Amino acid sequence: MRLAIGADHGGFDLKSEMAKLLTNLGHEVVDKGAFEFDGEDDFPDFAAPVAAAVQAGEVDRGIILCGSGVGACIAANKYPGVRAGLCHDTYSAAQGVRHDDMNVLCMGARVVGVALAEDLVKAFVGATLESHPRFQRRLDKVARIEREQIGSN
Repeated sequence: MRLAIGADHGGFDLKSEMAKLLTNLGHEVVDKGAFEFDGEDDFPDFAAPVAAAVQAGEVDRGIILCGSGVGACIAANKYPGVRAGLCHDTYSAAQGVRHDDMNVLCMGARVVGVALAEDLVKAFVGATLESHPRFQRRLDKVARIEREQIGSN
């Protein structure tokens, strides 16, 4: 799987750990920054390139880290077609993919440690969308909302 990864200063150290893990698991990692620590950088500057790469189909999925994960998730979900989820437990990291076709995992580096983050990433990349009519029905409804909102702007 090809994955984009990005982080601001809050997730900078954890990003390199997760990139190593993904590479060791046999995935291709596309690093969208930050490439050096800057305590004054802003999460949208790194969430946006990851979300854009997912939206464009440049990568299969994305992972974004910031201090809490909340800001990164909000920014990523501004991109049509991106379904970012903030996960701090393995159930949500896998279930978000299985039932909701989540394509971007957001994590708070100040909330999870390296060991839990590794488990979250493994759950995220190991999950696939389940083909069940109710899941597709829900995804279709979400897509309709997205189209309606884009059309209203």
